[in-house]
Amino acid sequence: MKIRPRVICIFCLVCFAALVCARAQRSIQAHSSSPDIENFSPELIRQLEVIKTAALRDDYAYQRLAHMTENIGPRPSGSPAAKAAVEYVAKEMRDLGLEVHLEEVKVPHWIRGLESAELVDGPGFVPGTRHKIILTSLSGSTSTGPEGITAEVVVVDNFDQLKSLGRDAVTGKIILFNAKFDEQKARAGLGFIAYREVVGYRETGPTQAAQVGAAAVLVRSIGNANYRLAHAGFSEPAGIPAASVCAEDADLISHLAEQGALRIHLTLTPQRLPDETSYNVIADLKGSEHPEQIVIVSGHLDSWDLGTGALDDGAGVVVAMETAQVLQQLHLQPGRTLRVVTWMDEEIDDTGSQEYVKDHQGDLIHHIAAIESDTGAAHPLGFALRMNTSAAAALKPIQSVLASIGATVFEQTSRVPGSTDIAPMAERGVPIIGMLQDMRTYYGYHHSAADTLDKVVPFELRDNAAAIAVMAFALTNMKNALPR
Repeated sequence: MKIRPRVICIFCLVCFAALVCARAQRSIQAHSSSPDIENFSPELIRQLEVIKTAALRDDYAYQRLAHMTENIGPRPSGSPAAKAAVEYVAKEMRDLGLEVHLEEVKVPHWIRGLESAELVDGPGFVPGTRHKIILTSLSGSTSTGPEGITAEVVVVDNFDQLKSLGRDAVTGKIILFNAKFDEQKARAGLGFIAYREVVGYRETGPTQAAQVGAAAVLVRSIGNANYRLAHAGFSEPAGIPAASVCAEDADLISHLAEQGALRIHLTLTPQRLPDETSYNVIADLKGSEHPEQIVIVSGHLDSWDLGTGALDDGAGVVVAMETAQVLQQLHLQPGRTLRVVTWMDEEIDDTGSQEYVKDHQGDLIHHIAAIESDTGAAHPLGFALRMNTSAAAALKPIQSVLASIGATVFEQTSRVPGSTDIAPMAERGVPIIGMLQDMRTYYGYHHSAADTLDKVVPFELRDNAAAIAVMAFALTNMKNALPR
């Protein structure tokens, strides 16, 4: 049968219309089954809103933080207080109905000892002049002995200046690394960047100075609140005494050294005792659908000894605990297992996180994501994401839930602030997530005697708890696990 041209045209139009309708239908179907819709059902979004509201009204985290910092106190690894903190968190998690076990870790036991310094001779000094210097020992420091040492101070601003001096100008002298923390960056919210720019002088400065014959090392404190606060911290063991000196006294030493020879008497008697047995606390709220799949929410339990570790990192511990508390309070069951982890020994040797990766290397493939909060307790801005682009995109629906508290910045990065304990898992493919917080003041208190409970604003801590709980529950209950 032959078809006339006009009939052919009409037939073509009908076919074209049918094709357009079919494509439109497929587009609608594709849209309705988009990853966002699949992963975040209306019911899940509703549950996330309920979790957020409950966390914003709850003081569970603050009450636990108050007990940890004021009743237990500073928690250096290996100390009786660190042991008490492990027992406290384990009991609290058991009381919430979680399955709790302690995973053994051998940790350093470092004690500070005596620490003092004074300038005893310098340009224009009259007999009897003494300048007391505020400082604190670094973790890798050796002891001067109780009698101390007296030596000339040589000031350098960077490693290149140290190298240019040569061994003859350095041997037997005390080096001051006077690299300044960029306070303007911190005021602009870029405190983590400012910290990374200079922390190397604290971590490796003693080693580099020892290699050219220095008798001891002083490092300008890393922080942006100059109230004669010395900031403690990790340094590589270098076989020489090493201390952090407050910013004002670093300036004083630098100004006097420019005028002429300057001598300092330094006494540091830290000790590293035999390693102690401690524990990571592992508390599981088992998943109802995929119990073998694990989402970690965590903070580190140890702290430095100068303050009480409220910001670093008591706050991170209690917001992780709050996640479990809120879910149990609301009778919300995670589809995957929610694992609360409080790490031990983040501050010196990272033995807690290293031991976890070693013990769990066979099941890291089942770790869907790991979250850590270790940058204080100020207003949450969002999350730093170390994961592939598809995984980061899959989390976007959470932004709408957190919009009311302003935690909507989801930033992909290879360097997640405050992720020391979970970073080793990232090297093995686990997506990791860190809090992005207002860090304008954090490094003013960090590792100092000012890291105390009064620096934590209760409603900001609740904001952090809400953001962490929402993210954690979303990861446990979104339909598809994050792609690796």
